[in-house]
Amino acid sequence: MTTASAIKPFLKWAGGKRQLWPQIQERFPDDIRERIYCEPFVGGGSILFFLQPAKAIISDANAELMNCYRMVKECPEELIRELGMYENTSEFFYHIRGLDRNPGLDQLVPIQRAARIIYLNKTCFNGLYRVNADGYFNAPFGKYKNPSIINADGIKAISQYLNTADVRICQGDYSQILAELDKNAFVYLDPPYHQLTGQSFTGYVRGGWNDNDQIRLRDACQSLDQKRIHFLLSNSSTDFIHQIYKEFHIQTIQAARCINSKGDRRGAVDEVLVCNYVQYRRPV
Repeated sequence: MTTASAIKPFLKWAGGKRQLWPQIQERFPDDIRERIYCEPFVGGGSILFFLQPAKAIISDANAELMNCYRMVKECPEELIRELGMYENTSEFFYHIRGLDRNPGLDQLVPIQRAARIIYLNKTCFNGLYRVNADGYFNAPFGKYKNPSIINADGIKAISQYLNTADVRICQGDYSQILAELDKNAFVYLDPPYHQLTGQSFTGYVRGGWNDNDQIRLRDACQSLDQKRIHFLLSNSSTDFIHQIYKEFHIQTIQAARCINSKGDRRGAVDEVLVCNYVQYRRPV
């Protein structure tokens, strides 16, 4: 199997967990590699690719994102060739970006849709996947001189892992995956975070998330706990999150975040890790 250091996320995703891997790893249960790893808010996949479980279920509400995972797994060479035809120009960028505002996107085959998302992610400002209230990609052109649009080795390495391990790729609401799990599973939850004061980014999927969505996820965590399924959840350290998860184990950690377009608003912020078990594994 490909070593963990050989593969990295093929997309930059808001809230990525690369820098928090050591702290998250310490809080995984000792027997995590004996369980089915489930990540229903997979995003860029940092934790999945660090851990590289032998058996996993990954999902996300974002259909374009999960199509990317399928194409990386099933058609890496074709995806690389498709990306080779994309140009780093403002005119081409806005043409590709605008395909979700007219029938053009529906006319693309899956490999073209995957290449579109990877291209926009590599060439848009700050490399941030962001949609507006109508679900349209709205990050502007990044004006980077030499963006790394094609990471052929990275795509091939990820494809090798996804095909070597038993990784089931799904798409939809997290509840659909959680409902089918039993106590042999371990769930890592990295949902859209509860909004901090002064933070405006909410655009993972059309509609964003609100307090009711956070409560609904808390209820799902209670159901997991009742079925004796271990879970670990990441979120922002707000009074609201501390209150709704007060029955579980909560630990506050610090993370550097850079999703704000204004540099002076980036920096270390408090986040929480919430779990329903007490034993932690030692870092390896």
